[in-house]
Amino acid sequence: MKSTRLITHSLFSLSMAAAIVSCNDGGTTAEPKSDSSTTATAAKMSLTQVPFGTTDGKEVIEYTLTNGNGVSVKILNYGGTITHLMAPDKSGTFGDVVLGYDSLSGYQQAGNPYFGSLIGRYGNRIANGKFTLDGKTYTLALNNNGNTLHGGNKGFDKVVWTGNPLSDSSLQLTYHSVDGEEGYPGNLHTEVVYTLTGNNELKIEYKASTDKATPINLTNHAYFNLSAGADSTVLDHELQLKADKYTAVNAKLIPTGQLPDVKGTPFDFNTAKKIGNDIGKVEGGFDHNWVLTKGAGLEQIGALYHPASGRYMEVFTTEPGVQFYSGNFLDGTLTNTKGGKKYVKHAGLCLETQHFPDSPNQPSFPSTILKPGETYTQTTVYKFSTK
Repeated sequence: MKSTRLITHSLFSLSMAAAIVSCNDGGTTAEPKSDSSTTATAAKMSLTQVPFGTTDGKEVIEYTLTNGNGVSVKILNYGGTITHLMAPDKSGTFGDVVLGYDSLSGYQQAGNPYFGSLIGRYGNRIANGKFTLDGKTYTLALNNNGNTLHGGNKGFDKVVWTGNPLSDSSLQLTYHSVDGEEGYPGNLHTEVVYTLTGNNELKIEYKASTDKATPINLTNHAYFNLSAGADSTVLDHELQLKADKYTAVNAKLIPTGQLPDVKGTPFDFNTAKKIGNDIGKVEGGFDHNWVLTKGAGLEQIGALYHPASGRYMEVFTTEPGVQFYSGNFLDGTLTNTKGGKKYVKHAGLCLETQHFPDSPNQPSFPSTILKPGETYTQTTVYKFSTK
């Protein structure tokens, strides 16, 4: 794979043209198709907010977006965290399909595995906590087996963002990361917009600019369980991913630089299959980046299905990769969880749309370096339905 410039995309509102065009590559693809319910429910959208505690002398707010179908999502300005996502099953019964906690203290406890959080500046791992940019070596926090994970000791998941309701269906969160924060260069201004549509889509739009060249790789770390707690694990969920290759990793989950074919391996999800079918054949479980088979624009790249409930989640993204993590490190010991539920191994899964791990140290991977005068954007959509 040839090294390419950071892929950027224009940020569109839901009512604008149903395509996203890559600023660099000129690719055009359709957004998720809407249905007749979109117009009918547009006037029934609502956005409410309630206090959720304080931290660092700042008030934490929980915002709730609800559409006319009854689908709702709750989001904190602390870490941009998705705390609840209510979606109906095939009988119309609503259930919460993301893992999380009942209180702010849960999200702040040591060992919180990034439930529902925005991740930055750099999602995933950077080998040995170091990278060299423009002839200078930068040193980051070693918070994961001698490497840097998800932005460092205090990444974007642990800060209070500024919340700004844009409409009854959209919430904007902004955060200014100062030059040198967690070791990264440049003052980085980040905006994230969460939108809940009348078509049961949760759309997440990311935008950032910098005054110095810096790596950036933003994503969301929601843990999904479409059974809404009825099943203790996601091993019976059926996953499909449009990817012919994945990034091979070493024992510390750092990419080796090789991109093996998935065909004939447990990593082949081009045809939907139960997660439990092959997970035992992968040491430690799934925690890898899939190299998506797609163009530069917004495309459907996968889907998740829970047969018993009928809940079906499609995933669309502009990103070149997705980290499928099968909740391997959950062990039932987390406290303050919703309703005191035990989150055992594989209790939830993540589909983190992203650029590849350790890209600043991997010249053959698509570039994640954002330069002054450029705008980083990425868009990801999780669409909920039943079948």
